[in-house]
Amino acid sequence: MAGPNLTISRRDILIAASATAATAAFPTHAAHPSEDNRRTGDMERISFKNRNIDVAGHIHFPNGFDETKSYTALVLATPGSSVKEQIGAIYAKRLAQRGFVALTFDPSYQGESSGEPRDLEDPAARVEDIRCAVDYLMTLPFVGEERVGLLGICAGGGYAINAALTEHRFKAIGTVVANDIGLAFRQMQPKDDLLKTLEAVGKQRTAEARGGELRRDPWIPDSLREAEAAGITDPEVFEAVTFYRESRNRHPNSTNRLLFKSYSHLLSFDAFGLVPELLTQPLQVIVGGRRGNTGQYEAGQALFDRSPTTEKDFFVIEGAGHYDMYYIPEFVDQAIDRLVPFYSRHLGA
Repeated sequence: MAGPNLTISRRDILIAASATAATAAFPTHAAHPSEDNRRTGDMERISFKNRNIDVAGHIHFPNGFDETKSYTALVLATPGSSVKEQIGAIYAKRLAQRGFVALTFDPSYQGESSGEPRDLEDPAARVEDIRCAVDYLMTLPFVGEERVGLLGICAGGGYAINAALTEHRFKAIGTVVANDIGLAFRQMQPKDDLLKTLEAVGKQRTAEARGGELRRDPWIPDSLREAEAAGITDPEVFEAVTFYRESRNRHPNSTNRLLFKSYSHLLSFDAFGLVPELLTQPLQVIVGGRRGNTGQYEAGQALFDRSPTTEKDFFVIEGAGHYDMYYIPEFVDQAIDRLVPFYSRHLGA
């Protein structure tokens, strides 16, 4: 492990904290809500299918929602390890207050969604979740068929862009601190270490095929104390731990565990590679002005530069870091204020 004065990569974090992974308890997905407890105020619990998986979601409605009218709808794709009650809810509620129907959901294999093995992060499944979400919206009489947009946040931004390459029912695409999780994970370690990771994944899959225990590692340390004990110095790691593990935004359905064999899917994923050829929709890219090791600013700039559309905008929220854009009101509200006219202009809201 790197010394206390060196920045430690996410891979080092996972390794440092993995001793707790094998013995931790992991909740299974929750049962689907009954008809009498689906609707709560301006939010409704729903589910839709991704092949044989039940994807659990929340639809957030505008004030004074009238199901006989037609609305602009947005699908939200959220960060790795997060659930719909966290970043997705923060943005969906604000967008609903501005007149949009907003759908956020738990990824397949995570949160209240079904799917085994639990805690699998599979980019192909994450992208298909997004396509299935728009399938679901197309069944709702109050959603305008030509008035559906997509918003991706953090890793969800990469998944959203990848889905939008071939899912042109999304007529406008927005991202906030978007990242290509495959590229980010590849760049976190030297090539020799990356190849060793893939070797370890192969050995783990062999062990599991022979009846061995599944391996789950933490996405981030489970506490600030654990991060300090591991010698981590990267301030963004502490910001992530604060948000996910030690604030009111912590949620019991977010396990903070990544199935180790997910790396065989993640390390080969390329979110933005076909953007110049296939991403034709209007694009709004929002980044935080405070750069850090997540690479959100650089990823957003690369996405913007690769996009072939002339209807695109790159907006910097000064002073905001990656995790500030998840929940700090002064920064989230600036993002919403930029996204609302963008979607309204291109979706006819």
